[in-house]
Amino acid sequence: MLKVVETPNVRRRLIKTEDGAELSGTLYKPPFKPRAALVLNGATGVPQTYYNAFAYWAAAERGVAVLTYDYRGMGRSANGSMRASRATMSDWGLRDNLAARAHLRRAVPDAPLWVMGHSLGAMMLPMQADVSGIDRVIGVGAGLVHHADHPWPYRGLALFFWYGLPPVMSRLLGYMPGRFLGFGADMPAAAFAEWRRWCTTPGVFAGAVTQSLPPPDWSRSGAPVRLMSFTDDDLVPEPCTQRLARLYGGQVEVQRIAPADHGLRQVGHISAFARRNDALWDVMLGTKDIGV
Repeated sequence: MLKVVETPNVRRRLIKTEDGAELSGTLYKPPFKPRAALVLNGATGVPQTYYNAFAYWAAAERGVAVLTYDYRGMGRSANGSMRASRATMSDWGLRDNLAARAHLRRAVPDAPLWVMGHSLGAMMLPMQADVSGIDRVIGVGAGLVHHADHPWPYRGLALFFWYGLPPVMSRLLGYMPGRFLGFGADMPAAAFAEWRRWCTTPGVFAGAVTQSLPPPDWSRSGAPVRLMSFTDDDLVPEPCTQRLARLYGGQVEVQRIAPADHGLRQVGHISAFARRNDALWDVMLGTKDIGV
């Protein structure tokens, strides 16, 4: 179980993007020189506060400085009403990811730079304008998903999400009311529309790359990539993770993890970062493998 051996320095941070957005972040620094600096790109609709326990542990017990943050229009980064937000998923993956990484590099300049992406957080790195300076990438529950990839009965829920009330309500209200509908956080309408298009188009990102996203080219980085897939993750099954691995190209390790192998009952898509599943955290961070 989680046992804090040092007390990290935890500070709120203001992250500014190149196009003028302001993001709310939190930096967790160990009370000694960090062994690495990790930016944690969150999953869709998951607030930065969900990652508090993991970030605190990484700083306190593994000496890794961690920056968490909320995407524009979401969580603590929301500015004004959700209805007024024009944020897109492309903004989150191409601009906000990049700004957070640059902010962490300035805040912790003399440590290896790691990127951990939860779900969406690892999807668009190969398409970003600048992928230099990254020393390693860790994807958790990340993949390129089409609704036909989901197993039943979860696929039925996904079909309702994409073709039922959520898109109708999004058009009527000007935002997707996730909390009211029981689908987690509210989302800006533009972000939901882009997400829906990607997950309902055969070939997933194939059309999006030519319409709104730059072509992927991870060869510009060369940083090693490890993508973790959980056996009980119905939202992003292993074929989706393998599809994302092909987007990165080159040498990508795909690690298949069964919760029972770590004494856990259930992990699914979101709960790898939950305190009850801290038995996974060294596996995710890879710290045992590198002697940290």
